Amino acid sequence: MISVVMPAYNEEKALPNTLCALFTQQGDYEVIVVDGGSTDRTLPIVESFGFIDSASDVSRSSDTSRNTLHVSRFTIHAPKGRASQMNVGAKQATGEWLLFLHADTILPLGAIQRLNEMEADQTIQAGGFMHQFSGDDWRLTLISFLDNFRCVRSRIIYGDQALFVRRALFERLGGFPNQPILEDVAFCERLIAVTNPILLSPSVVTDARKFLKMGVWRSFLRVLLIILHVEFRLPVLPRAFFQDVR
Repeated sequence: MISVVMPAYNEEKALPNTLCALFTQQGDYEVIVVDGGSTDRTLPIVESFGFIDSASDVSRSSDTSRNTLHVSRFTIHAPKGRASQMNVGAKQATGEWLLFLHADTILPLGAIQRLNEMEADQTIQAGGFMHQFSGDDWRLTLISFLDNFRCVRSRIIYGDQALFVRRALFERLGGFPNQPILEDVAFCERLIAVTNPILLSPSVVTDARKFLKMGVWRSFLRVLLIILHVEFRLPVLPRAFFQDVR
């Protein structure tokens, strides 16, 4: 079974599309939304999709519609911060695979079933997906191209690439380091020391809204600085560089 762990904080704009697409997936999986204290409509949206809040009921709701084999869904709460939220979600997970999915990112069709089929192949311990943005802005296509090139070369998988890892290995590596930024990079640096993550296509699709709101070229510069930071071990970037855009 796959445990989809989804950190969320004030994601009312993108979350409905993400959940609609997720629940068209066939396969055996559970979905754990980990809320970081949202103040918008994130929690009501989650509830509208049939999630059970574990604070009031630890049982998991199951859905056998949409031709799925098994789907369960529940919500838990954690201090704000992707590392904190994903680690808390992972502790509640029961699946062989942990799939960390951002609330504004859509999996390609067949992704869950594909991971179900890979469960028996112990030579595969971790991986992620190639990446693209929604829409057809050529500048965002360029950013995704550079990001995919970086990932193929380094095997460092960013959070918006739907990182998946076997639960036992995730626990052995200590989960995501408790740091406010670049927790995905730090975890993958540990990961590639013990295994070679695979990269799958078709790509996941991330909502381009935040990049467009920040400004495409400013976002492009931001991505380049992150790549340089990772590739050449530049000094840690200030947290303000990673400000929330909703």
